[in-house]
Amino acid sequence: MNQDPPQAITDGAYVERVSLTEIAEQFGTPIYVYSRAMLEARWKAFDEAFSGCKHRICYAVKACSNLAVLNILSSLGSGFDIVSGGELERVLRAGGRADRVVFSGVGKLAAEIERALKVGVGCLNIESAAELRAVEKAARATGRAAAVSLRVNPEVDAGTHDYITTGTAESKFGVSAEEATELYRYADRSEQLNPVGLSCHIGSQITRLEPFAVAAEFLTKLADEVTAQGCTIRHLDFGGGLGIGEASPAVSRYGGLLMEIVGNRPWDIWVEPGRAIVGEAGLLLTRVIYLKHGKHKHFAVVDAGMNDFLRPALYQAEHPVVAVDVDAAAKSLRAMHDWDVVGSICESGDFLARDCRLSLAEGDLVAVLAAGAYGFSMAGNYNSRPRPAEVVVDGAQIHLVRLRETFADLMSGERLVGEG
Repeated sequence: MNQDPPQAITDGAYVERVSLTEIAEQFGTPIYVYSRAMLEARWKAFDEAFSGCKHRICYAVKACSNLAVLNILSSLGSGFDIVSGGELERVLRAGGRADRVVFSGVGKLAAEIERALKVGVGCLNIESAAELRAVEKAARATGRAAAVSLRVNPEVDAGTHDYITTGTAESKFGVSAEEATELYRYADRSEQLNPVGLSCHIGSQITRLEPFAVAAEFLTKLADEVTAQGCTIRHLDFGGGLGIGEASPAVSRYGGLLMEIVGNRPWDIWVEPGRAIVGEAGLLLTRVIYLKHGKHKHFAVVDAGMNDFLRPALYQAEHPVVAVDVDAAAKSLRAMHDWDVVGSICESGDFLARDCRLSLAEGDLVAVLAAGAYGFSMAGNYNSRPRPAEVVVDGAQIHLVRLRETFADLMSGERLVGEG
């Protein structure tokens, strides 16, 4: 495969063979819409990119944790990268295999570690000496040896937003190369621990191959040193972070780069793509409530807000916004404006996009593209707003895979003083 699959949405009217207008009429807005074909094509692109070596594609569950999405990927044979006990339960519920799960994250709870060991999670990525001791203690208590890898901080600045940069010395993630070597030797001597690999992860939405190359060369060199000391390594986990959009390199080039650096060494290659699989496979569909013409700005107020889609407010992320299924005759009667697409949350940071050149009328549908990753998974109930529904489109079929929350749902776990 020489280039990535095309985006799921090209004309602002359809996902696969289903009209976005039909989806809005049937299920309301705001709503997240995912393309099954796109999900599968993106995962297969990674699988094919590493077909020249033993490998494992571990989808990063935090990107989008809907059970239907996880089940689709599980059916392809995907592994999973998780960062919480809740994500582990989702993977198991969706039919994922525990032995193909890698458990990452700097703050694993004792109960989460014990549960992971009991269900047979494939590997726990260790991010501190204290965590390694906690895993060793849990393994002793459960009577199960813990397969572990050491997450190493390669001190690579990938040049992304500060909040999604994870490979520098200032980051909370990973340990230094020196500490990793020491901890690996410790794990190798422990009866409760089974060290199987080294891992790294340098950030998210990376659109250049150079940072990946630096990190991969660093990790491979460290693995050579650890092996030379008599320890066994079964895999190198290079994390995720490959960006999406036209500026990003093809998945095939990314895979070719990592395989070239590892060369003929006998280690499996693991990667943990999240956004690169689900990002362009999903969109947020929302409807214009009001058009507001200010002194310096034009605002399109829509029924989605930062509680539904936090990335623009949190990361200043920019997503394409397109008008949905507006015919040419209607467009010709409207003026074009540069719109700030905003929600009704009582925050100045509540925007989905800024300065979008569109022809809009009240009641129009608009789609926020490439919103499948960190869209619904970061959604919340700020301003006591119910979270949106989610659907998966499969050819000409629409599958409702999450019901829209109700006001009753918002308050279902609460009690008045004296009621509980």
